[in-house]
Amino acid sequence: MEIDRPATNGDGAGAAEEMDLERPFLRRSSSGSRRRRTAGETPLGSPSRRPSFRQEMGHAAAETYLITRLTLVLLRYLGVGSRWITKFLALGFYALLLMPVGYYYFFSNQVRRSVIYGEQPRNRLDLYLPINGSTPKPVVAFVTGGAWIIGYKAWGALLGRRLAERDVIVACIDYRNFPQGTISDMIKDASQGISFICNNIVDYGGDPNRIHLMGQSAGAHIAACALVDQALREHQGENTSWSVSQIKTYFGLSGGQVFNVKNCSKTSIDRYNLFDLVDHVHRRGLYRSIFLSIMEGEQSLQRYSPELTVQDQSFHPAIICLPQIILFHGTGDYSIPSTASENFATALRSVGAQVKLILYEGKTHTDLFLQDPLRGGRDDLLEDVVAVIHAGDAVALAKDTTAPKARRLVPEWQLKLARNDADVCIL
Repeated sequence: MEIDRPATNGDGAGAAEEMDLERPFLRRSSSGSRRRRTAGETPLGSPSRRPSFRQEMGHAAAETYLITRLTLVLLRYLGVGSRWITKFLALGFYALLLMPVGYYYFFSNQVRRSVIYGEQPRNRLDLYLPINGSTPKPVVAFVTGGAWIIGYKAWGALLGRRLAERDVIVACIDYRNFPQGTISDMIKDASQGISFICNNIVDYGGDPNRIHLMGQSAGAHIAACALVDQALREHQGENTSWSVSQIKTYFGLSGGQVFNVKNCSKTSIDRYNLFDLVDHVHRRGLYRSIFLSIMEGEQSLQRYSPELTVQDQSFHPAIICLPQIILFHGTGDYSIPSTASENFATALRSVGAQVKLILYEGKTHTDLFLQDPLRGGRDDLLEDVVAVIHAGDAVALAKDTTAPKARRLVPEWQLKLARNDADVCIL
């Protein structure tokens, strides 16, 4: 059963409503032990003074070189066909339309870029810090999307900016993409990034007791895999560097799984269940052979499908370890249809997990994450996320009711062009 919410305007928001964990609703558009550091141990990316302008420019050049090099490596692997050339040209044009966000990312004093969390080349994360750092802030550990091949930490700059404006620290975790690594490498990197945040965020003004995990698109799949894997490890008594009990909420944005393989009768599209995903992504340009290489072969699809994992009998005792799970999806998403999140929510609910499904009428794969925040004014997704993060904090909730409208960053005609390009290049 779905609960319709009336359309909202841009005139602020009332008090946050208590979230019903049993039924989805449709938005109309408009304690385990924690690992402690010893006295002599220092975090890999400890806070330091702000870099100079020369260092900033050098960092920007290095980041640009990295993106260019990885793109060329990927093109060599995919083959230089017209479909992929079109997609990469569209992606480049799409990036140009988002230059205002890029300026903020490279030059804002509130952004700490490329904090090292591990030993692999892509083991870096970006921190978006609120201006007011007088008290410990809630934290969102964010895993970006990108079809497992073009994910990059800077893709979370807009989310980081908007949440930082609402007194929330955001840590955008970078991870190895294909062909640098396969799905197990991505999950390992994400888990290591989460561990760094849980154990070190206090050094950056974060509250270690208020950490939330969020993933978008392919990042939602990777984050869900990391969370489910961690819960199972804890249930089995393994020593781990972070605990699922440290995560208050998992937010899954536009995630899912989509493949139909031989002897599989499911036909819906669901990135949380990889058996539903193969043919769908093949039609959109991520060819079956490449997708199966990313997922380490057809024999590994079940292992890396969170929807199937939570329904496995062996996982049931670990369900109690999971935090509350909130899934967001637009009903106009054709890259990963909203049935993906609906199916995952049903599977979680069937085994007793706390889950909430929120659908946004007519929203596409990128509307919620990019176009709406760039447009300014009231942002339904942002308000829904902030309401959960600030739940129980009367002072923060009071500030939310009087928070100024976000200003528009991009003209509407540019957003329309970006939306068309996103339909071509985003999975």
